[in-house]
Amino acid sequence: MTATSTKKTTRKRTKRSATSNGQFGIKSKPLSSLTDECLRSYFANLNGHRPGDLYQLVIGEVERPLLTAVLAYTKGNQSEAAEILGINRGTLRSKLKAYHLQGR
Repeated sequence: MTATSTKKTTRKRTKRSATSNGQFGIKSKPLSSLTDECLRSYFANLNGHRPGDLYQLVIGEVERPLLTAVLAYTKGNQSEAAEILGINRGTLRSKLKAYHLQGR
């Protein structure tokens, strides 16, 4: 061994989370936890009113950005996007039409 020794460097691992611009930062939460928090807040702010069409509201809030992100990832290739999503291309095209995303 030589007179000089090498030091091991250690790196502290940190959790990462999405920031407002979509980039990942510190302390992420699973999508299910964020959804739970949002729904609890939604119910707390109803002021006694009964929600309607909640399923469609939640699906629409999640599905549209999901489709947009996957299409951006595949550079608009709908066949590849459908494969990534695990749906057939016809279903994807129907969803894109419903969300007015067909030209993207």
